[in-house]
Amino acid sequence: MDGIHDLGGREGYGPIDVGEPPEPFHAPWEARMLGIVRAFTRPRNWSIDWFRHVRECIGPDDYLTRPYYDQWLQTYAAMMIDSGVATLDELATGRSARDVPGQPPPMTPDKVAAAKKGMARFDRESNALPAFGAGDAVVTRSFGSRGHTRLPQYARGRAGQVEAFRGFHVLPDTNMAGDGPAQPLYTVAFRAADLWPESDGRKDRIFLDLWESYLERA
Repeated sequence: MDGIHDLGGREGYGPIDVGEPPEPFHAPWEARMLGIVRAFTRPRNWSIDWFRHVRECIGPDDYLTRPYYDQWLQTYAAMMIDSGVATLDELATGRSARDVPGQPPPMTPDKVAAAKKGMARFDRESNALPAFGAGDAVVTRSFGSRGHTRLPQYARGRAGQVEAFRGFHVLPDTNMAGDGPAQPLYTVAFRAADLWPESDGRKDRIFLDLWESYLERA
């Protein structure tokens, strides 16, 4: 989705703070939020791409002012209400008022360790042939997106070179609504100066993993 979340390569938001302390959480509630998310039983049609799409629907004021895990809380609350897993009243009171038909039972503590190791895979087997190979010159498509996409705005309509073919992976743009088709995935290299003109004269290169439908032959 083209929104406030896509800040890569934009000016006007000040320097990136690289002096963050090493601890993973700023407050105990953030660790609890992560633990709840990783442990609760979720509807089968949820995916990482659906989560990202819903999170990207947060309004600009909220997105820029809410802490990271507070965004998670808002996103999962919206997903639960949208899926019928919980009502607004249930979330506000912290008490379940009904049984959800077809919903698996809550995860017990002894199942958490195994669930953490059973992360979903998004690579797929395919007999199709990729359209590009290492060394091919490509241009990214220039398009707007109303849903989740992994092609950042700063890299649209830009020339690059395929660095490597990474196999077939589920396309995030369609997977937000279910297990979408798999496409060839490539690592594409861009000259920094081709993305940001003020970098002219520098030798830096930017590498992005991009799906085949994002690319055209140069």
